Amino acid sequence: MNENQRPQLPDAIARLLTRRPLILGTRQSPLAMAQARETAQRLRDAYHLPDDAITLLPVVASGDKVQDRALRDLGGKALWTRELDRALVDGEIDFAVHSMKDVETVRADTFHVAAMLPRADVRDVLLGADSIGAIPQGGVFGTSSPRRAAQMQSFRPDVKITLFRGNVATRMAKLAQGEADATLLAAAGLARLDMHGVGTPLEVDTWLPAASQGAIGLEALRANTDICRVLAGVACRETMQCVAAERAFLAALQGGCHSPVSALATHENGTITLRGELYSEDGSEKVAGSAEFATEDTESPAMLAAELLERAGPAITQFFGGA
Repeated sequence: MNENQRPQLPDAIARLLTRRPLILGTRQSPLAMAQARETAQRLRDAYHLPDDAITLLPVVASGDKVQDRALRDLGGKALWTRELDRALVDGEIDFAVHSMKDVETVRADTFHVAAMLPRADVRDVLLGADSIGAIPQGGVFGTSSPRRAAQMQSFRPDVKITLFRGNVATRMAKLAQGEADATLLAAAGLARLDMHGVGTPLEVDTWLPAASQGAIGLEALRANTDICRVLAGVACRETMQCVAAERAFLAALQGGCHSPVSALATHENGTITLRGELYSEDGSEKVAGSAEFATEDTESPAMLAAELLERAGPAITQFFGGA
């Protein structure tokens, strides 16, 4: 990017920075902090800001406080965003950083995801075994994700599922202590924690990830147009288009944290290819499909969702349609 292409700070933000730094809100988990540091550095680089122009404000999310119950039993994805939402509304922070797969599909119009950073590796990584087939017969698979549990049982119906919650280090420690024979972590999270080469990545041709996996979103109050403009200066357009398609697919399904669903959109030459899969809870039933459409087409994700639901049986549809 040359100087003529470099985004310019709005005058109001330039004046603000003479008095105080911009405050970036984040969960305080190690992965969330790594994402926040990456965000802050990208903004500094884009606008030639000094190190002290952005400061991080960590908060403890409700979802981080309880580790012995599934997310669906605690109130869903809002548990990851509630405290940061409150900090935005109260003016304690200027903007927040989120893992987009942890953000509710339907958000209050008060908030605006003004940017997403370039998407990282979308794949899941298997730990504890070299392959799905190498997990011991009747072995134990640790996860808190209905998607991962259903996918695993679709491939390996003999495998038992046990609840694994907590941050990356916590889940890896549980695996090392023998609480399970295998687990899955997101490749993007491992990379952001500088844990390269850990485990075996599962290719998306056979193991479709969660919608929005690998994407970092930057959110502000919609009314704060100056901050939104600043954030837009580091936005990756292709990531935003692909994640928007995946989230539109989820919205049309009307699923939730209890819904076993995977989705991935890819972008090439102005065309988006969206793949989706729906599962029964035990993985014994599955419907899958795909659609290709122009980036400006906002209807095709919902059409794909409707097609899959039409082909799905009650064991699958009970988890969608607002059920």
